[in-house]
Parts: sequence; structure tokens; C-alpha cells
Amino acid sequence: MWNGLFTQTTIPLLSAVADFSQVRHTVLAGNLANLDTPGYQAVDLPVQDFQGYLKEAVAARHGRGPSMSPGDAVYLRRASSPQWSKEARPILRHDGNDISLEQQVSEMVKNQILHNTAITIMTNQFRLLLTAISEHV
Repeated sequence: MWNGLFTQTTIPLLSAVADFSQVRHTVLAGNLANLDTPGYQAVDLPVQDFQGYLKEAVAARHGRGPSMSPGDAVYLRRASSPQWSKEARPILRHDGNDISLEQQVSEMVKNQILHNTAITIMTNQFRLLLTAISEHV
């Protein structure tokens, strides 16, 4: 009964978003840490692939696709190794490093907003569940 209570909400999807943004934040921080490392190439987790995964998970919840469980973090296991960034290189340096400080910080800020939004919505979902449970008892 309790398992169904959580899986029928958006909590598993929000948990997957929070997990993804946490892992991506670590990857982006690694890029910034290597800002002055000669030959370092920026890596990132493909956000579009994760969005596609979420669409598939939502479709599966509504019976329009294969059964998926976003809470299992299947995507994060697949994306545990960051890929070379496919975006256009904003700068070209003689040491072979392609990291743009401004671009990395911008991506980190967008990623932090995504994380904060997921956590805020998840917190509200838990409050709703707590209210429903306390009124039922």
C-alpha cells in the first residue's frame, strides 16, 4: 500500500531529476577544476538524452510505453561516464584546453535551478502526503 502511495505521485520522477542534476553538477565542477589544465576537453552529461528518458518514463506511467521505473535511476547508471561535450567550442587556446569559464558557470547555474525546482516540488509533494496521512488517521 505505501509503495503505491509514493509511486503514483511525481516523486520518483522528481528524484530522478534531482539525482541527474547532482551528478551533472559534479561533472561541471570537474570542468571548472581543470580550467587551466593543458589539453583538457570539457565533458558533460547530455541533458537532451535525460529529457528523452523522462518522457519515456512519463509515457510508461500512463501506459503508452514499456514499463520503466524512474526511481531506479537507470539513466544515471548509463550516464555515469560523462561524454565529450558536443557543443561548439566557444574558445580555442594554444594549450588545447577548450573550457570557457562563462559557459561552465552558466551551465552550473541552470543546473542548480533545475535541482532546486525538483527539490521544492518534491518537498511540496511530501507535505501533501503528510497532510493526507494525518487527516486520515
